[in-house]
Amino acid sequence: MRFRDVRMNDLGLWERLRCDPAMNTELGGPQPREEIPGKLAEDVAAVSTDTSWIVVMESDDGEAMGSVCIWRHDAAPPFSEIGWGVLPEFQGQGVGKRSVAALLERAREDGRWGTIHAFPAITNTPSNGICRSLGFTLIGQEAFEFRGTTLQCNHWEIDPARDLVPPP
Repeated sequence: MRFRDVRMNDLGLWERLRCDPAMNTELGGPQPREEIPGKLAEDVAAVSTDTSWIVVMESDDGEAMGSVCIWRHDAAPPFSEIGWGVLPEFQGQGVGKRSVAALLERAREDGRWGTIHAFPAITNTPSNGICRSLGFTLIGQEAFEFRGTTLQCNHWEIDPARDLVPPP
């Protein structure tokens, strides 16, 4: 598996990750397809200015498998969040766990993100398992507003400099 920054020619992947009902059951349903080109352009711009890390996971033969991202929220107080999505045909193979671990290791080396939060749905067993196995601490459960939908999420946090458990 290899990693690269998101690019404008990733529209097909972005549509699959955001418009497929099966991929978005835990996120309040699929996004409208017409919104995706604009979202992709925003993501590419965020990567080009180094304000977010938005990484595409690829198989060794170059097939896109999903994405993993770290970005900053300008809330009070500001905080960093990590999120990921793995296409259905690659789920259950450790792609998500290895990708999250790799981006957290990069965050540890970089040092700028501080404590990083994750908010998987309480019913998303695989994503909660990734958090647990990599050394995140479960803070609790909370309602999380996402695209106009209130999601019931587990709130996890990790300080990559201190808590990251590398996968076997």
